[in-house]
Amino acid sequence: MGDRWHVEVDRSVCIGSGMCVSHAPDGFRLDSARQSHPADPETDAHERILAAAEGCPVEAILITLAHTGEAVFPPEE
Repeated sequence: MGDRWHVEVDRSVCIGSGMCVSHAPDGFRLDSARQSHPADPETDAHERILAAAEGCPVEAILITLAHTGEAVFPPEE
């Protein structure tokens, strides 16, 4: 996975479950309101970040390729 990703959390959807932090503790943080945010919005592609997005119970994590904006997760249908 040599790509760079842009990672966003839709805070209007996030329920603060902390699953993202469990999957990728270096990739996500919970703030005082238990809302998730990426530790670094632009990051190297990594399986743990993808696992966090896939494991989010409300699909609040969006990942796109940084250079093209193409969807990584959730995949375009």
